[in-house]
Amino acid sequence: MLRAAAAALCALLLPACATLPDISQSRSPCQLEPGGWCGFVRDAAVDAFPYAVASTNAYTGDDDLFAKPGRVLQRLEHLPIAPEDAGKGFSYEIFNQYESGSGSRADRKPVARILAFRGTDLKGLSDLFYGTLRNDQIELALRYFAAEKSRLGTDVPWVVTGHSLGGALATEVSVAHPEVRAYMFNTSPFYRSETRANALQRTVFNERGEVLRRFARNTEPPAANVFTINCEPRRNAIFKHKVRPLADCITWIAAYASPDAHEVVKANGIAKPLVECGPEDQTHPGPSPRMAEPCLHIDQRKDTAKADTKAKRSGD
Repeated sequence: MLRAAAAALCALLLPACATLPDISQSRSPCQLEPGGWCGFVRDAAVDAFPYAVASTNAYTGDDDLFAKPGRVLQRLEHLPIAPEDAGKGFSYEIFNQYESGSGSRADRKPVARILAFRGTDLKGLSDLFYGTLRNDQIELALRYFAAEKSRLGTDVPWVVTGHSLGGALATEVSVAHPEVRAYMFNTSPFYRSETRANALQRTVFNERGEVLRRFARNTEPPAANVFTINCEPRRNAIFKHKVRPLADCITWIAAYASPDAHEVVKANGIAKPLVECGPEDQTHPGPSPRMAEPCLHIDQRKDTAKADTKAKRSGD
Protein backbone atom coordinates (compact mmCIF):
# COMPACT_ATOMS: atom_id res chain seq x y z
CA MET A 1 0.00 0.00 0.00
CA LEU A 2 2.76 2.43 0.99
CA ARG A 3 4.87 1.52 -2.03
CA ALA A 4 1.91 2.18 -4.32
CA ALA A 5 1.12 5.49 -2.62
CA ALA A 6 4.75 6.61 -2.82
CA ALA A 7 4.96 5.66 -6.47
CA ALA A 8 1.74 7.51 -7.22
CA LEU A 9 2.97 10.62 -5.41
CA CYS A 10 6.26 10.58 -7.29
CA ALA A 11 4.43 10.05 -10.56
CA LEU A 12 2.32 13.13 -9.90
CA LEU A 13 5.31 15.24 -8.94
CA LEU A 14 7.56 14.00 -11.72
CA PRO A 15 6.42 13.46 -15.28
CA ALA A 16 8.10 10.66 -17.23
CA CYS A 17 11.75 11.62 -17.49
CA ALA A 18 13.46 10.86 -20.79
CA THR A 19 16.97 12.24 -20.62
CA LEU A 20 19.81 12.54 -23.08
CA PRO A 21 23.44 11.46 -22.76
CA ASP A 22 25.83 13.80 -20.99
CA ILE A 23 28.96 15.10 -22.68
CA SER A 24 30.94 12.92 -20.27
CA GLN A 25 29.41 9.83 -21.82
CA SER A 26 29.10 10.01 -25.55
CA ARG A 27 30.24 13.27 -27.11
CA SER A 28 33.58 13.95 -28.72
CA PRO A 29 36.30 13.11 -27.75
CA CYS A 30 34.89 10.07 -25.88
CA GLN A 31 33.32 8.20 -28.79
CA LEU A 32 36.54 6.23 -29.33
CA GLU A 33 36.86 5.33 -25.66
CA PRO A 34 35.78 1.80 -24.62
CA GLY A 35 31.99 1.68 -24.71
CA GLY A 36 31.90 5.41 -25.43
CA TRP A 37 32.60 6.24 -21.76
CA CYS A 38 35.08 9.02 -21.04
CA GLY A 39 38.29 8.02 -19.31
CA PHE A 40 37.58 9.97 -16.12
CA VAL A 41 34.15 8.30 -15.82
CA ARG A 42 35.74 4.90 -16.36
CA ASP A 43 38.44 5.58 -13.75
CA ALA A 44 35.81 6.71 -11.24
CA ALA A 45 33.75 3.59 -11.93
CA VAL A 46 36.76 1.33 -11.31
CA ASP A 47 37.24 3.07 -7.98
CA ALA A 48 33.55 3.01 -7.00
CA PHE A 49 32.10 -0.29 -8.22
CA PRO A 50 32.91 -2.34 -5.06
CA TYR A 51 30.99 0.23 -3.00
CA ALA A 52 28.06 0.24 -5.42
CA VAL A 53 27.87 -3.55 -5.01
CA ALA A 54 28.15 -3.24 -1.21
CA SER A 55 25.43 -0.55 -1.14
CA THR A 56 23.13 -2.84 -3.13
CA ASN A 57 23.76 -5.77 -0.82
CA ALA A 58 23.04 -3.62 2.23
CA TYR A 59 19.36 -4.21 1.37
CA THR A 60 19.47 -7.61 3.05
CA GLY A 61 16.55 -9.82 2.06
CA ASP A 62 15.69 -8.03 -1.19
CA ASP A 63 15.46 -10.08 -4.38
CA ASP A 64 17.84 -8.03 -6.54
CA LEU A 65 21.10 -8.34 -4.62
CA PHE A 66 24.40 -9.37 -6.18
CA ALA A 67 24.46 -13.12 -5.64
CA LYS A 68 28.15 -13.16 -6.56
CA PRO A 69 29.81 -9.92 -5.43
CA GLY A 70 33.25 -11.00 -6.65
CA ARG A 71 36.63 -11.59 -5.09
CA VAL A 72 37.15 -8.03 -3.88
CA LEU A 73 34.33 -8.21 -1.30
CA GLN A 74 33.75 -10.47 1.69
CA ARG A 75 30.72 -9.98 3.92
CA LEU A 76 31.36 -9.93 7.68
CA GLU A 77 28.94 -10.34 10.56
CA HIS A 78 27.99 -7.03 12.10
CA LEU A 79 26.99 -6.19 15.65
CA PRO A 80 23.42 -7.05 16.63
CA ILE A 81 21.11 -4.13 15.92
CA ALA A 82 18.94 -3.37 18.94
CA PRO A 83 15.21 -3.96 18.29
CA GLU A 84 14.37 -0.33 19.03
CA ASP A 85 16.97 0.78 16.46
CA ALA A 86 15.80 -1.71 13.85
CA GLY A 87 12.29 -0.42 14.51
CA LYS A 88 13.45 2.97 13.25
CA GLY A 89 14.37 1.38 9.91
CA PHE A 90 18.11 1.36 10.61
CA SER A 91 20.32 -1.38 9.16
CA TYR A 92 23.75 -1.90 7.63
CA GLU A 93 26.23 -4.52 6.42
CA ILE A 94 30.02 -4.79 6.73
CA PHE A 95 32.48 -6.06 4.12
CA ASN A 96 36.19 -6.58 3.83
CA GLN A 97 37.57 -5.16 0.58
CA TYR A 98 40.56 -6.90 -0.98
CA GLU A 99 43.16 -5.55 -3.39
CA SER A 100 42.66 -5.96 -7.11
CA GLY A 101 44.71 -8.46 -9.07
CA SER A 102 44.87 -12.04 -10.19
CA GLY A 103 44.49 -15.08 -8.00
CA SER A 104 42.00 -16.05 -5.32
CA ARG A 105 40.89 -13.83 -2.48
CA ALA A 106 43.22 -15.76 -0.15
CA ASP A 107 46.17 -14.46 -2.19
CA ARG A 108 45.10 -10.82 -1.84
CA LYS A 109 45.56 -8.36 0.99
CA PRO A 110 42.62 -6.52 2.60
CA VAL A 111 42.77 -2.84 1.69
CA ALA A 112 39.65 -1.46 3.39
CA ARG A 113 36.73 -2.27 5.64
CA ILE A 114 33.35 -1.11 4.30
CA LEU A 115 30.28 -0.20 6.31
CA ALA A 116 27.31 0.00 3.93
CA PHE A 117 24.15 1.69 5.24
CA ARG A 118 20.78 0.54 3.95
CA GLY A 119 18.59 3.20 2.41
CA THR A 120 14.83 3.62 2.52
CA ASP A 121 12.97 0.45 1.53
CA LEU A 122 9.40 1.85 1.81
CA LYS A 123 8.24 -1.16 3.87
CA GLY A 124 6.99 1.19 6.53
CA LEU A 125 6.97 4.80 7.65
CA SER A 126 9.91 4.36 10.02
CA ASP A 127 12.62 5.06 7.43
CA LEU A 128 10.97 8.25 6.23
CA PHE A 129 10.11 9.49 9.72
CA TYR A 130 13.35 8.66 11.58
CA GLY A 131 15.70 9.06 8.61
CA THR A 132 14.35 12.12 6.79
CA LEU A 133 12.01 14.08 9.03
CA ARG A 134 14.12 13.46 12.14
CA ASN A 135 17.81 12.83 12.82
CA ASP A 136 17.47 9.53 14.70
CA GLN A 137 19.14 7.45 12.00
CA ILE A 138 22.03 9.90 11.78
CA GLU A 139 22.74 9.43 15.46
CA LEU A 140 22.43 5.65 15.08
CA ALA A 141 24.81 5.65 12.10
CA LEU A 142 27.44 7.56 14.07
CA ARG A 143 27.02 5.33 17.11
CA TYR A 144 27.17 1.99 15.27
CA PHE A 145 30.10 3.13 13.13
CA ALA A 146 32.07 4.02 16.28
CA ALA A 147 31.19 0.66 17.84
CA GLU A 148 32.22 -1.31 14.75
CA LYS A 149 35.44 0.64 14.42
CA SER A 150 36.27 -0.12 18.06
CA ARG A 151 35.37 -3.81 17.60
CA LEU A 152 37.17 -4.49 14.31
CA GLY A 153 40.06 -2.06 14.68
CA THR A 154 41.86 0.23 12.26
CA ASP A 155 44.38 -2.14 10.69
CA VAL A 156 42.93 -1.09 7.31
CA PRO A 157 41.13 2.16 6.40
CA TRP A 158 37.39 2.40 6.88
CA VAL A 159 35.03 3.33 4.05
CA VAL A 160 31.32 4.16 4.40
CA THR A 161 28.82 3.88 1.59
CA GLY A 162 25.11 3.80 0.90
CA HIS A 163 22.25 4.44 -1.48
CA SER A 164 19.54 7.07 -1.01
CA LEU A 165 19.07 7.55 2.76
CA GLY A 166 22.09 5.30 3.24
CA GLY A 167 24.11 7.82 1.24
CA ALA A 168 23.03 10.62 3.55
CA LEU A 169 24.14 8.55 6.56
CA ALA A 170 27.49 7.85 4.89
CA THR A 171 27.87 11.61 4.32
CA GLU A 172 27.30 12.31 8.02
CA VAL A 173 29.86 9.72 9.12
CA SER A 174 32.42 11.10 6.68
CA VAL A 175 31.86 14.63 7.96
CA ALA A 176 32.28 13.49 11.57
CA HIS A 177 35.36 11.39 10.68
CA PRO A 178 37.38 13.33 8.08
CA GLU A 179 39.77 10.42 7.52
CA VAL A 180 36.95 8.14 6.32
CA ARG A 181 36.24 7.85 2.58
CA ALA A 182 32.58 7.83 1.56
CA TYR A 183 30.79 6.71 -1.61
CA MET A 184 27.15 7.58 -2.20
CA PHE A 185 24.74 6.44 -4.92
CA ASN A 186 21.59 8.38 -5.85
CA THR A 187 22.11 9.92 -2.47
CA SER A 188 19.38 11.62 -0.49
CA PRO A 189 19.70 15.42 -0.35
CA PHE A 190 18.31 15.36 3.19
CA TYR A 191 21.53 15.30 5.17
CA ARG A 192 22.35 17.56 8.08
CA SER A 193 25.97 18.60 7.55
CA GLU A 194 27.18 21.09 4.98
CA THR A 195 30.93 21.11 5.59
CA ARG A 196 33.26 21.12 2.61
CA ALA A 197 36.42 20.69 4.63
CA ASN A 198 36.93 17.08 3.52
CA ALA A 199 34.81 17.13 0.35
CA LEU A 200 37.50 15.30 -1.64
CA GLN A 201 36.98 12.31 0.65
CA ARG A 202 33.50 11.79 -0.75
CA THR A 203 32.34 10.53 -4.17
CA VAL A 204 28.75 10.58 -5.44
CA PHE A 205 27.30 8.75 -8.44
CA ASN A 206 23.81 9.82 -9.49
CA GLU A 207 21.68 8.61 -12.37
CA ARG A 208 20.61 11.62 -14.40
CA GLY A 209 16.94 12.46 -13.84
CA GLU A 210 16.41 10.19 -10.82
CA VAL A 211 13.62 11.17 -8.46
CA LEU A 212 15.49 12.62 -5.47
CA ARG A 213 17.36 15.19 -7.51
CA ARG A 214 14.09 17.17 -7.70
CA PHE A 215 14.06 17.49 -3.91
CA ALA A 216 17.54 18.96 -3.42
CA ARG A 217 17.41 21.73 -0.83
CA ASN A 218 19.41 24.16 -2.92
CA THR A 219 21.20 24.48 -6.22
CA GLU A 220 24.61 23.81 -4.69
CA PRO A 221 25.96 20.30 -5.26
CA PRO A 222 26.82 18.19 -2.21
CA ALA A 223 30.30 18.59 -0.76
CA ALA A 224 31.78 15.75 -2.81
CA ASN A 225 33.10 14.75 -6.21
CA VAL A 226 29.88 14.18 -8.17
CA PHE A 227 29.48 12.02 -11.27
CA THR A 228 26.15 12.18 -13.08
CA ILE A 229 25.74 9.34 -15.56
CA ASN A 230 22.88 8.59 -17.90
CA CYS A 231 22.61 4.82 -18.18
CA GLU A 232 18.83 4.58 -18.50
CA PRO A 233 17.59 7.49 -20.67
CA ARG A 234 14.33 5.71 -21.52
CA ARG A 235 13.32 4.99 -17.91
CA ASN A 236 11.18 7.08 -15.57
CA ALA A 237 12.51 8.93 -12.54
CA ILE A 238 11.39 6.30 -10.02
CA PHE A 239 13.17 3.45 -11.81
CA LYS A 240 16.27 5.63 -12.18
CA HIS A 241 16.47 5.96 -8.38
CA LYS A 242 16.94 2.22 -7.78
CA VAL A 243 20.39 1.17 -6.65
CA ARG A 244 20.77 -2.10 -8.58
CA PRO A 245 20.52 -0.61 -12.11
CA LEU A 246 22.99 2.13 -11.15
CA ALA A 247 25.37 -0.41 -9.59
CA ASP A 248 25.07 -2.59 -12.70
CA CYS A 249 25.97 0.33 -14.95
CA ILE A 250 28.92 1.45 -12.82
CA THR A 251 30.25 -2.11 -12.73
CA TRP A 252 29.77 -2.48 -16.51
CA ILE A 253 31.75 0.72 -17.14
CA ALA A 254 34.47 -0.39 -14.70
CA ALA A 255 34.77 -3.73 -16.50
CA TYR A 256 36.37 -1.95 -19.48
CA ALA A 257 39.43 -1.46 -17.26
CA SER A 258 39.07 -3.84 -14.30
CA PRO A 259 39.20 -7.66 -14.55
CA ASP A 260 37.54 -7.81 -11.12
CA ALA A 261 34.58 -5.75 -12.34
CA HIS A 262 34.38 -7.89 -15.49
CA GLU A 263 34.19 -10.98 -13.28
CA VAL A 264 31.21 -9.46 -11.43
CA VAL A 265 29.53 -8.58 -14.75
CA LYS A 266 29.85 -12.16 -16.02
CA ALA A 267 28.97 -13.86 -12.73
CA ASN A 268 25.77 -11.84 -12.24
CA GLY A 269 24.64 -11.64 -15.87
CA ILE A 270 24.75 -7.83 -15.96
CA ALA A 271 23.24 -6.51 -19.18
CA LYS A 272 24.59 -3.68 -21.29
CA PRO A 273 23.25 -0.25 -20.24
CA LEU A 274 20.43 0.91 -22.51
CA VAL A 275 22.34 4.04 -23.49
CA GLU A 276 25.48 2.30 -24.72
CA CYS A 277 25.90 1.67 -28.43
CA GLY A 278 25.41 -1.84 -29.76
CA PRO A 279 22.64 -4.48 -29.54
CA GLU A 280 20.85 -4.89 -26.21
CA ASP A 281 22.09 -8.49 -25.82
CA GLN A 282 25.71 -7.51 -26.38
CA THR A 283 28.13 -9.23 -24.02
CA HIS A 284 30.90 -7.30 -22.32
CA PRO A 285 34.28 -7.65 -24.07
CA GLY A 286 36.28 -7.11 -20.88
CA PRO A 287 39.19 -4.70 -20.44
CA SER A 288 39.51 -3.04 -23.82
CA PRO A 289 41.75 -0.64 -25.72
CA ARG A 290 40.38 2.35 -27.60
CA MET A 291 37.72 1.45 -30.15
CA ALA A 292 38.33 1.30 -33.90
CA GLU A 293 34.88 2.71 -34.64
CA PRO A 294 33.05 5.48 -32.75
CA CYS A 295 30.60 4.36 -30.06
CA LEU A 296 27.76 6.87 -30.09
CA HIS A 297 25.36 6.35 -27.20
CA ILE A 298 21.69 5.75 -27.97
CA ASP A 299 19.56 8.70 -26.90
CA GLN A 300 15.83 9.28 -26.64
CA ARG A 301 15.68 11.44 -29.75
CA LYS A 302 16.86 8.62 -31.99
CA ASP A 303 14.41 6.15 -30.50
CA THR A 304 11.57 8.62 -30.92
CA ALA A 305 12.55 9.36 -34.51
CA LYS A 306 12.65 5.66 -35.36
CA ALA A 307 9.27 5.10 -33.74
CA ASP A 308 7.76 8.03 -35.65
CA THR A 309 9.18 6.75 -38.94
CA LYS A 310 7.88 3.25 -38.29
CA ALA A 311 4.42 4.55 -37.40
CA LYS A 312 4.31 6.71 -40.53
CA ARG A 313 5.25 3.77 -42.73
CA SER A 314 2.61 1.61 -41.07
CA GLY A 315 0.04 4.31 -41.76
CA ASP A 316 1.00 4.40 -45.44
